[in-house]
This record gives sequence, structure tokens and C-alpha cells, in this order.
Amino acid sequence: MNDVTAGFAVCGSFCTFSKVIAEMANLRDSGYKIVPIMSETAYSTDTRFGKAEEINREIKNICGRDIIHTITQAEPIGPGKLLDILIIAPCTGNTIGKLAGGITDTAVTMAAKAHLRNGRPLLIGVSTNDALGASATNIGRLMNCKNVFFIPMRQDDSIKKPCSVVADFSRTREALEAALESRQLQPVLV
Repeated sequence: MNDVTAGFAVCGSFCTFSKVIAEMANLRDSGYKIVPIMSETAYSTDTRFGKAEEINREIKNICGRDIIHTITQAEPIGPGKLLDILIIAPCTGNTIGKLAGGITDTAVTMAAKAHLRNGRPLLIGVSTNDALGASATNIGRLMNCKNVFFIPMRQDDSIKKPCSVVADFSRTREALEAALESRQLQPVLV
């Protein structure tokens, strides 16, 4: 068992939920303490990928604690220095834009702001259809920010969705360990 507490924040890229939930379980099984955080949308929306209540129950069971899903619940992360690292995966283009612009209006963006004030690493797992389009400038901005790291990512369908990029979530633990050493896992673009 290690002493690392990792926040694991989930945004509304619902098609990737099964992959990121599996990574939560892998991290827990590797001895990490996981604090679950979800955007309000991710926490409350039923989709063709699953019912919110069932997904939330699965995450709560994996992590062994309640999910932080409001701004008020997320704010103490900073002053309490509750996390050693914060993972946002999946991180949507919307959340990437908010992080790049300093906008704090969801539980996830508040968790990131509160966490980064302590000079601790933030690990982002991109999942957006416009990563090589409208979100590209925001991803670039974040890549130039101190203590911000990325899970290696790739185009997920270069023919049908040429601007779409998704993190290789199977590399979450490897990227987390690199980020804890203040190192970006390479190559970041696979």
C-alpha cells in the first residue's frame, strides 16, 4: 500500500466512462487512495452508456467514499491539501477551455483550481472531438502550465473525426507516476 491520494475527476465524455472507471479500479488495486470527483453533468446525466445512478454507485464502490460533485464539496481540496495528484479523465474540450481560461464553475474545475494552488500535479486525460480544432489552443496553453501533465493521447478516428483525440487511458497509472516525479510521460502524442 502506498500513501498517495489521487483525486479522480470525471467529466461528461460518457463514451469513455467504462475505460476510466476500470482505471480507477486499477489504481485502487495498486494501492492508491482514490477520491472520486464528478462534474455535475457527469454525475446526473443518464445516457446510452449507462444510468447516472448505476455509474455513481460503481464509482463509489470502487473508491469506498462518496463522490464530490458540487463546487462547495470541491473547494476544501485546496486548503486541506487533500490530494497528492488530481486526474481529470475524461477531460472534455469544455473543461479544457475552462481550465485554460481560469473559469471555475463546476466541481471539477474547482477541484483543479483548489488543488493547483498547492503546487501539486494535475494529470489530464483528453477526450474531445475538437482537440485538433477549437480546443487545440487550450490544450497548448495547458501544456505550457507548471504542474499540468497529460496522459498520452491519439486521434481516435482520423477519417470520420479528424479533429478528435482521446487519451490512452490504459496508460493512466504510468502517466500518474511520471507526473508525481514532475515529468511528462512521452510521447504525449501517440
